[in-house]
Amino acid sequence: MVKLKNYNVVLKHFGLLLTFLFMVSCGHQQYNVTKIEGKKIGITDKLGEVSEIDKFIKPYKDTIDKDLNQVLAYCPETLDKSKGEWQTNIGCFLADITLEKSNIIYEKRENQKVDICFLNHGGIRTIIPKGNVSARNAYEVIPFENSAVVVSLKGEQILEIINYIIAEKKPHPLAGMTFTIDKNGVAKNIMIQGKAFDNDKSYNVATSDYLSNGGDNMIFFKKCTKRVDTDYKLRNLLIDYFKEVDTLKINHDIRITKEQ
Repeated sequence: MVKLKNYNVVLKHFGLLLTFLFMVSCGHQQYNVTKIEGKKIGITDKLGEVSEIDKFIKPYKDTIDKDLNQVLAYCPETLDKSKGEWQTNIGCFLADITLEKSNIIYEKRENQKVDICFLNHGGIRTIIPKGNVSARNAYEVIPFENSAVVVSLKGEQILEIINYIIAEKKPHPLAGMTFTIDKNGVAKNIMIQGKAFDNDKSYNVATSDYLSNGGDNMIFFKKCTKRVDTDYKLRNLLIDYFKEVDTLKINHDIRITKEQ
């Protein structure tokens, strides 16, 4: 005798299983990228692509070239970062301008003055030749998008900056501070804005946003007690200075001396 009741139960379960499998098979499937392939397609002039591209960008290029090549001022001497042991004329020039321009903004916002400017030697990418200067020169010297930042540092961090300069033995751009390196390689006669260095005092230092974040191993900047972003690109402050003067002012004051 066939047990219909058990048969119906099995049939019912089988139907549920088929329904479940059908729903799963119709559900959303997830796909994962396992490989990406590509190839370089060169632009040749076989079909006139280059000439067509040149024709398309020419109006934009002409406008940009006109703005970049406009004479803004005159440079009385070639500014070169390769000439100088502890300082260079271009390094001092850039540090002076950065301190001056940053101070205008910082004084308005914080009612305080910027005491020092310290930048990096490697950030200067080329010379400023003697003769007419333009915005193009600023773009060539400072091609990066770095902005000026003012950080407040304790006296011990100022000493770290000095020790960094001595250890690096590179003419990093410096303004607002002078010192002498004695025969033992130790700094003495440290002066900031014409006054003797006070280890218990806090000083405001202008630099780039890259360096303020510890770039070039300048970790002393990350120990700042206050940071103010000027939102003023180093390149733009240089261009603005070009526009304001007839002839660039090159300061040859000695900032770092070494005992023999």
